[in-house]
Amino acid sequence: MVKVQRNTVLVVLSFFAIYFIWGSTYLWNKIAVTELPAFMLAGIRFLTAGSLIFIISKILGFSLTITRQQFKNTIFAGFLFLTFGNGVVVWALKYVDSGFAALEVSAQPLVVLLMMRILQGKKIKPMSIIGVVLGVTGIFLLVGQEDVIAKDGAVLGMILIFICMLSWSYGSLFVGSANLPKNFFVNTGYQMLTSGISLMIISTFLGEDWISPVQWSTPVITSMLLLIIFGSIVTFTAFNYLLRIVSPEKVATSSYVNPIVAMVLGWYFLNEEISAQSIIASAVLLTGVYFINTKKTLTIFSRFSGKRIPRKTVEDLK
Repeated sequence: MVKVQRNTVLVVLSFFAIYFIWGSTYLWNKIAVTELPAFMLAGIRFLTAGSLIFIISKILGFSLTITRQQFKNTIFAGFLFLTFGNGVVVWALKYVDSGFAALEVSAQPLVVLLMMRILQGKKIKPMSIIGVVLGVTGIFLLVGQEDVIAKDGAVLGMILIFICMLSWSYGSLFVGSANLPKNFFVNTGYQMLTSGISLMIISTFLGEDWISPVQWSTPVITSMLLLIIFGSIVTFTAFNYLLRIVSPEKVATSSYVNPIVAMVLGWYFLNEEISAQSIIASAVLLTGVYFINTKKTLTIFSRFSGKRIPRKTVEDLK
């Protein structure tokens, strides 16, 4: 694995992108999928974004040459994140509200934690165990709403979104240690281009009716431009960068903010209802996510024991 130098300003901007811009993509996808077939929508988005990244890379003088192993890894990562992880979520948005989908995905830190325990043998801290319990409770409250389940296709949509979350979580662990192109912009370009091609093939196989861009409404065109430029090129590059700089569970904390942004935008622009149970579920779920990622366990234990924990120990556990 190549050691990547940390740039504090870039890290802060990258977190801003995955927190707020990604929270907005649920709204943009929801608007676009009302008119466009889901896999065609995602395919065009990533094909266009990947092509633009390669054009910009050439203009900036970045080398597009990668090894065969790096190419294989970008295809696999792109499948986990975009072909399956994003394409199926876009399809599921036909049946569930954008805010609801974001809330369900907010359980990702919980899934990442469990995967790190199962696949990497990482111990789960006491505070994280509390977080897991709260997270599972929050998910149960969220998906157990009768008015939500009663909608046509809602249950299938929920299940598929959860499977997509598994795909994203495993992808986060994979990218953290995989042999990928050193340049994050180029890495993103390969993932998006290969995934875009895959999604268009899937769209053809499923018999989706492709709609010419000249027939798209203004809201759909605007949403697609935002998805391509900000939701794809900017944010996914930031995501890939962070996965090589900080631990996967920290990157997954975007789940703190994404649901709130998605719910507010869905309520304001699409008149999506926010039920009392959804609010309670989100509070429980996000509290669980907080417990999973907090390091206050050290402070609590040090106060009870009366011992001062060495700074080096704290840093080693980060």
